[in-house]
Amino acid sequence: MPPAPNLAERGMAVGLRALNRLAGSAAVDRFGLRGPAERFLHGASKTTMRTAATAGRTFVAAQRLSRPARQPKAARSDLFDLEPTDEQRMLRDSVREFALDRLRPAAQDADEQALTPPELLAQANELGLTMVGVPEELGGVVQQRSAVTSALMSESLAQGDMGIAVACLAPAGVSTALSLWGDAEQQATYLPEFVGEHVPAAALAMLEPRPLFDPFKLETTARPAGGGYLLEGVKALVPRAADGELFVIAAELSGQGPALFVVESKTAGISVEPEPAMGIRAAATGRLILEQVQLPASALLGGGEREVYAECVQLGRLGWCALALGTARATLDYVIPYVKDRVAFGEPVSNRQGVAFAVANIAIELEGMRLATYRAASRVDQDLDHAREITLARRLCAERGMAIGSDGVQLLGGHGYVKEHPVERWYRDLRAAGLMEGALVL
Repeated sequence: MPPAPNLAERGMAVGLRALNRLAGSAAVDRFGLRGPAERFLHGASKTTMRTAATAGRTFVAAQRLSRPARQPKAARSDLFDLEPTDEQRMLRDSVREFALDRLRPAAQDADEQALTPPELLAQANELGLTMVGVPEELGGVVQQRSAVTSALMSESLAQGDMGIAVACLAPAGVSTALSLWGDAEQQATYLPEFVGEHVPAAALAMLEPRPLFDPFKLETTARPAGGGYLLEGVKALVPRAADGELFVIAAELSGQGPALFVVESKTAGISVEPEPAMGIRAAATGRLILEQVQLPASALLGGGEREVYAECVQLGRLGWCALALGTARATLDYVIPYVKDRVAFGEPVSNRQGVAFAVANIAIELEGMRLATYRAASRVDQDLDHAREITLARRLCAERGMAIGSDGVQLLGGHGYVKEHPVERWYRDLRAAGLMEGALVL
């Protein structure tokens, strides 16, 4: 039996039914009220979503920690070997099976509805996605810090659908951030929820709604006030924003620079507007509006250190590289049998050199993307300098991932332009790899 809807969900459902009845009423047109009614409905729908966004669980520390827990880093090695361990291979294969069996069939409907089915989110949580970055002493499942393991799992999940993968992995980004940079109080308050049965909807909120966004030049501000901080600004394309219960929000801290803040959705002054995007629509992206949001001093993550913020940006970009790998692999796996089976002028189109070379180029570029991403993740695990490697991987995955998506559409000809085949959705999703900031931390 599905879980009973909470108070916010029931209120939102009632409100939407009332709005739909008003929109369908003939009296609206008879009295010339269609324009005002539509404007009212637009504002009312946003208000409904904002009301739902303020509902959430209460986070209370279940225990007291004398010090923050951290996962140990992998030992350094002079050998350049990216072969997965047996444990990593097992995790990768189980996630890939789930992605292909469950996510792939649901992807088209999720894209059209701009929403991931709740049952898929629950099943993804059962895989332990949010536990991978959590120290063992706090309920985590991996002995050592492993960005490679997270990359493998993210890549495998995106083979089913990138949008659903983002929705499933967004809470893992928050749990990893708390594990890496949270203090003892923050970890004791929030991390137990991420290793329990009911994982909270959570996400990083870094992107802002303006062109040429620079994550190191934020317009969202945080200034000291009342012994804590006062947040003002707008964050864009936040996954699962409407049902989010916990956010890690990037803001410019007065006199210090960009910093991260742990913010519960029920905090006064937070509202949400729907913001469906061109791609990753199943992630149910929304816009967070922060108006005089008062936070306690304990909300500051990582002491507000610039190095912590820079690391968060880098690891977020690495997460999008892993997602691009999975979607690009899905494209390759789809076009190979298609060009072999598609007959034109009496022979399979794969017999034509132009088609065969295009498919080969996808495979070549994919391997380059994978090598750059895994190498960067490996350096993260060994605590080596990795800013350069992540920058190279992101540039490669953004440019070549988008090209792979375009080539996938082109190889299907007219079929590539219609929703009967998933390549048009994968093309839209792959564009996100070079545009999105935050949301995922590996």
